[in-house]
Amino acid sequence: MVVCNYITFERLVMRKQQLNLFSLTMIVISLVIGMGIFKTPATIAAKAGTPTIFFAAWVIGGIIALFGALIYAEIGLRLPSIGGYYNVFAECYHPSVGFTVNVLILVSNAASIAVVALIGSDYISDLLFGKPSGELFTILSAILPITLFYGVNLLGLKTSSNTQNLLMLAKIGLIILLISACFTGLNIPPHGYNTSGKVYVYDGHNAGLLLMLSLVAVFFTYGGYQQTINFGSETKTPATLQKGIVLGIIIVLFLYLAISYAYVKVIGFDKMKNATAIGALLCETWFGKAGGKVFDACMFLSVLAYVNVSLLSNPRVMYAMSKDNVFPKIFSYKHPKTDAMIPSLTAFAIIAIVVAFFGKGVDNVLNFSIFLDCIGFCFSAATLFILRKRKQGNGSITGFTRYITPYLCVVFVLAYLVIATAVVIDNPNAAITGIVLMVLFFLLFFAFYHKKERVL
Repeated sequence: MVVCNYITFERLVMRKQQLNLFSLTMIVISLVIGMGIFKTPATIAAKAGTPTIFFAAWVIGGIIALFGALIYAEIGLRLPSIGGYYNVFAECYHPSVGFTVNVLILVSNAASIAVVALIGSDYISDLLFGKPSGELFTILSAILPITLFYGVNLLGLKTSSNTQNLLMLAKIGLIILLISACFTGLNIPPHGYNTSGKVYVYDGHNAGLLLMLSLVAVFFTYGGYQQTINFGSETKTPATLQKGIVLGIIIVLFLYLAISYAYVKVIGFDKMKNATAIGALLCETWFGKAGGKVFDACMFLSVLAYVNVSLLSNPRVMYAMSKDNVFPKIFSYKHPKTDAMIPSLTAFAIIAIVVAFFGKGVDNVLNFSIFLDCIGFCFSAATLFILRKRKQGNGSITGFTRYITPYLCVVFVLAYLVIATAVVIDNPNAAITGIVLMVLFFLLFFAFYHKKERVL
């Protein structure tokens, strides 16, 4: 097959396999831990109704994420390539499926960078001036991190991954500081609430429904690690990919459970339901009134880490799509010295900057991405069975996990089908938008794209 032959060629000629275990693990953690953990636990508490359901959702989400880590690790070993998240769809199903899913993901990810950068500008404004700034400052301070890390990524994978390592070490340190707030013995009441958010009540019979609704936000907060296979042929050894994904998810699982416990301990479960700025409350246990400023700095650090890892991952998908002739050939160009994917990186950064000018209102359009992620998880994880049936990459698979991953995959896919159903129940407009967009891009593929033989 063309894709398979190219992947083999790519692995053989790529001598600059720059990502070691530590760097890949940091990328996994970066792809998962964004800004959500500083606010979504309040939303999840409002949906869960009881502490038992709240923590059960986090544990179940973590276990499913660990299943996913093992599944995608094996997929990455069987199909090691740059932009692997496109290649698994194109190789195992059809390029039209890869095109449809990944174009939507690229658009939503570029928009997400812009939205996150705009939110980060609010925190910078509060940190510097103690109040919201004008529109010009907001836009410029949102564009600045995108431009900065665009420049960093132009220097190549090694420079951008080393930068990500530093950002994530600082961020993990700050998260551990917030977790340690539970040992101060203080109780901090919330300063405000999201009055538009619904608070669900456990009535003794609706535990299943509340758990399912809670899992939507939990699964979304655990998501992102599947994009690690975009670096499939850029690791020092094939085993680095497997170890990095699994180790990264184990660290995320520990951090998520620990900080969720800290929120409940310091704020109180009932008080934290739909509370705003719950992360800032944990900062206040250590820094008092200055805690808000420390939290502003934490959030801006999260913005920087998210922008950089997004600029690391997404252009690799564009590169893979160009190699498969789905995107223009120019996007397959890499700098001969740094291996930087300059056209793909530039195009992705420009889209994010342009979206930034539209403001945070675009965030409402991105609700469909939760539903899209569910569909993407189901179909991409299921490629494990196709790759196993073809015996593709069998020589790379060792260890006990090779016997259990098919069973884990069944549980994983069923879990995300349940979450997709919950999205339809909780936000039917988002599901409808996702379906319409998928059909639209699927038709666009067949209207304008004619498969050509890849030229190596």
